[in-house]
Amino acid sequence: RLVCYHSYLVGFLDSIHRTIIMSNIFIVAAKRTPFGAFGGSLKKLSATELGTIATKSALNSANLDPSAVDAVYFGNVIQSSSDAAYLARHIGLKCGVPVPAPALTINRLCGSGFETVIQGAKSIKLNEAKIVVCGGSENMSMAPLTVDGNDARWGVSLGSGLKMGDSLWDGLTDQYAGTPMGITAENLAEKYGISREDCDKLAIRSQRTWGEAHKNGVFDLEMAPVEIETKKGTQIVDTDEHPRPDTLLEKIASLRPVFKKGGVVTAANASGICDGAGTIILASEDAVKEHNLKPLARLASYHVSGCEPSIMGIGPVPAINGALESAGMSLADVDRVEINEAFAAQFLACAKALDLDMSKTNLHGGAISIGHPLGASGSRITAHLANEFLRADGNIHVGSACIGGGQGIAVVLERV
Repeated sequence: RLVCYHSYLVGFLDSIHRTIIMSNIFIVAAKRTPFGAFGGSLKKLSATELGTIATKSALNSANLDPSAVDAVYFGNVIQSSSDAAYLARHIGLKCGVPVPAPALTINRLCGSGFETVIQGAKSIKLNEAKIVVCGGSENMSMAPLTVDGNDARWGVSLGSGLKMGDSLWDGLTDQYAGTPMGITAENLAEKYGISREDCDKLAIRSQRTWGEAHKNGVFDLEMAPVEIETKKGTQIVDTDEHPRPDTLLEKIASLRPVFKKGGVVTAANASGICDGAGTIILASEDAVKEHNLKPLARLASYHVSGCEPSIMGIGPVPAINGALESAGMSLADVDRVEINEAFAAQFLACAKALDLDMSKTNLHGGAISIGHPLGASGSRITAHLANEFLRADGNIHVGSACIGGGQGIAVVLERV
């Protein structure tokens, strides 16, 4: 009887999970700021300010009064400003979201932007909300140098001085695995037989495809321009600053590996350290009707999975497979795939493991060219794929990212 009950319970819980995933939950707005280069134009705008800009743009694009928002979920990884602990709450209040609407700041590292969409969808399915602001924001330029409180708060002995830590480097190092993220990419290169030349060619592809997409106005639908004050007056930033579409293969081939002698990871074939934010607004079917909203896409499914920390970059493989299985689909049904390019070696390992069709994958550049502000990349990818339904053919889009510490996350979007 216990065995039968256990089987029944597992089946029942699985049916609930599938019901949550397959409900009519819609993306009704999807915007992101341009991604500023490390120390670039956006360096003085906090993650809260960047998130506010993206959210106001998303609300405006949907012609949605912020008073209709029931909850706010925002991702952020490296808390780089004095108000970072309040990030999600402050973004909501600055955008006019009602005071009673709750807010939650989320840190699932590089998957944080995707995770907010998952949490927003769950809150809608559980009838806790009808309209949810979901997003991710990061200012990596502001990442502080730190002093351990135990070394400073109770006095410093003569001659000992203070040792500064780097919160940015700390955030990019897995202390459990005892390795920086770059070494996990080197491990995947060795495991999957990926060469330095393979990585450099992927980097050039990322740069050139971004360049072509930018020239053709592909990013216009998703972009939330940012106003900054300079010595010359107000300036509008509406273009990603990190891409270098004219980069030559011969030039980057001369760069030294960063993490391992004879390795494959260089500054040119790894994701860029950047600043930026993105916002996705989710709505229930009832809310779409009530507020006369125009969905960009339906959230068909999602999946989060763990993997071995020393090869964390392979995380998108089980995540994508799990998300497609939950939706009753396979990769053959998918028209577009976007996997965050944390490292060329990591991306290529996932592409090889999934046997991806590159004519459908990362068509407009990725994190190698655009940059990877940790908490915002999932929001950028989701915004791009959602808006692509307005611009191009295709019915099923999949977005995914690896996650430091050994996880993967993926969402499946469907044309409405």
